[in-house]
Amino acid sequence: MTINPLNGFLSASDLPPPAPGRSQIDAILDAVRQHLGMEIAFASRFVGDRRQFTHISTDIPVPSKPGDSEPSEDTFCYHILHGRLPELIADAGEIPFARTLPITDALPVGAHMNVPLRLKDGSVYGSFCCLSRTPNHTLNARDLSTLRAFADLAIDQIEQQRDADRAQALIGARVEEAIDLGQPAIFLQPIHRLATGRSAGCEALARFADAGQRPPNEWFEEAFEVGLGIDLELAAVRNALAASAYVPGDHYVSINVSPETVLSGRLLPFLREAQVPNLVLELTEHARVENYSELRGSLDRLREYARIAIDDVGAGYSSLRHIIALEPDILKLDMSLTRDVDRDLARRALASALVGFATRIGASIVAEGIERCEERDVLRELGVTYGQGYLFSRPMPLVAAQQHMLGVAATAEPHAPATPSRRVA
Repeated sequence: MTINPLNGFLSASDLPPPAPGRSQIDAILDAVRQHLGMEIAFASRFVGDRRQFTHISTDIPVPSKPGDSEPSEDTFCYHILHGRLPELIADAGEIPFARTLPITDALPVGAHMNVPLRLKDGSVYGSFCCLSRTPNHTLNARDLSTLRAFADLAIDQIEQQRDADRAQALIGARVEEAIDLGQPAIFLQPIHRLATGRSAGCEALARFADAGQRPPNEWFEEAFEVGLGIDLELAAVRNALAASAYVPGDHYVSINVSPETVLSGRLLPFLREAQVPNLVLELTEHARVENYSELRGSLDRLREYARIAIDDVGAGYSSLRHIIALEPDILKLDMSLTRDVDRDLARRALASALVGFATRIGASIVAEGIERCEERDVLRELGVTYGQGYLFSRPMPLVAAQQHMLGVAATAEPHAPATPSRRVA
């Protein structure tokens, strides 16, 4: 830990949290500028032969903003790094070499303190600086030590961000590679009529090459974190539409999409080109919908090509408002409601209420996660039409699923993945 000449130690927790829209480095610059009584504080990095501002703290108008850059040789930072100027300058006007730099008169520069920002590997990232337009001969070595202490906090934040950026880049590369290789693969999980036990449709589920190491939902979550979520979902949609060729003509196929993908406008061309009969778009949601009117409008443009289902009803953000605003054709009861519904009066009461609600709005009900005969029997008594779960079948490769739905085979292949996933395909 870095020693603070004022109170012994200094850490990021000693600083107030940054204001909304500002980073921890901004808060560090605010603190050092105010403590030293300077007008401007900034952090910068060296990019080739230029010095680029990354963060600036000031209460006065300045000619630069974060992202701006200039030739390194025109800056105090560069010449301080190479020993041509001292790290502490009480009055730039008193130093002949400093007066040759354009910024000295342009700002003007009076007092100036600057220390290099060095990464853990010893390389120079950039510089950390405080300055004022007027000279200040009270500045001393203790003030310079304080600047270094704050610079150490800043470089910790920079290292953390660089590590995060590298991790994000690796995730992005992994997602792009998966898409380029034609992933994800599609498995189908049949959906059965509870009254007859016969299959009526299926849900398309995404499976990745590393399914044994981590579930598919992590792929989609990470893809959204790095801005590739819609791309990965559309890759899954493309593959699921192709897999619909294995679905018997009297069955429907349900393909999962998130509100983000629906709102992107990029889904419609896929559906228009594929023209898949008996298609259902299953809206998955794990975050609040901010604008129901916009989402409803986007869904309405898709209804020409598919019915709309709401996934995970009874869990997460799939509230009654969500259902009312979007007017779905199908409600899928979350497994948290169907699991042990035969033993739990509260689950049974809520499932019964949702069946009544669905009947009144003209929607069908599919109960997910059915694993026991007793669960199936109670849900059938409550009026649930369709069921899905391991009691009927696990997700299966395409040919096996086709045989199952045709009544040729009744069980999944032995190596079919058993781990439930976020259904974005």
